[in-house]
Amino acid sequence: MQIAIFNKYPTKETLSLTRGIISFLTTKNATILLNKELARSLNLSKKYPVFTSFVNKKNTPDFFVSIGGDGSILESITRIANAEIPIIGINTGRLGFLSIIKKEDYKESLENIINGNYKIESRALLNLKTRTNLYGNLNFALNEITINRKDSTSMITIKTYLNNEYLNTYWADGLIISTPTGSTGYSLSCGGPIVMPKSENFIITPVAPHNLNARPFVIPDDYEITLKVEGRSKNFLVTLDSRVETFNSSLELVVSKENFNAKLVKIQGQNYSSTLRNKLLWGVDKRNQSFPSINY
Repeated sequence: MQIAIFNKYPTKETLSLTRGIISFLTTKNATILLNKELARSLNLSKKYPVFTSFVNKKNTPDFFVSIGGDGSILESITRIANAEIPIIGINTGRLGFLSIIKKEDYKESLENIINGNYKIESRALLNLKTRTNLYGNLNFALNEITINRKDSTSMITIKTYLNNEYLNTYWADGLIISTPTGSTGYSLSCGGPIVMPKSENFIITPVAPHNLNARPFVIPDDYEITLKVEGRSKNFLVTLDSRVETFNSSLELVVSKENFNAKLVKIQGQNYSSTLRNKLLWGVDKRNQSFPSINY
């Protein structure tokens, strides 16, 4: 079994955890690969193969271990892209909707994965097309694509079309187009709905809209969304998850579903309902304690 281990910004805590993971996987006769930054921090560049990305490569590992929080998972997607390597998220961050394996449980979780006691969830991605190919080959996002103002505090206008049919002009600070995976992120904080991961939908959520009747809108994920942005400033920001680029009002943005998915590894017993309860603190209501959770 070949396993890639990824940690872009190693800290004292995560390096200690990584050493433990490497030691454990070595006892299981796994072949280990490390990303460049991690190998350098551990001084192991000569001992283990080093990778930068697996985009379009055929000789890919069986699993991709992401150490960190959800941001590390989002960064992992850019290293994997269309190779669709299953990602194991070991959480050293705070909230962790995507990276849900607790760091203290890594041995038990990895043991389960090695023994085949896991499932893989496919998560839809967004694709961004522009005339200038703004993001090159990394023009996809797992959580959301967001339009924001840049050089002005004035609101902007975002003309929005669905399959080339005019939908609405949003007068707002920005606009979020989210996947179901990203529905618990920026979109949720702007009043968007929580959408189950396999719902095959996208969510359009305005950021601080001036039109008070402009509400989050759920659409099928096979729709193409075209955006034309105007404002007092000619420059705006478009983000793909945590990656940011500047564009001007002459550039039309086209958003659609990507033709490949992200693959997330789930241990038996983990499910989205329990993740929501734990991360959103729904279980703090004492009235719910009489209802036992059901694991599948």
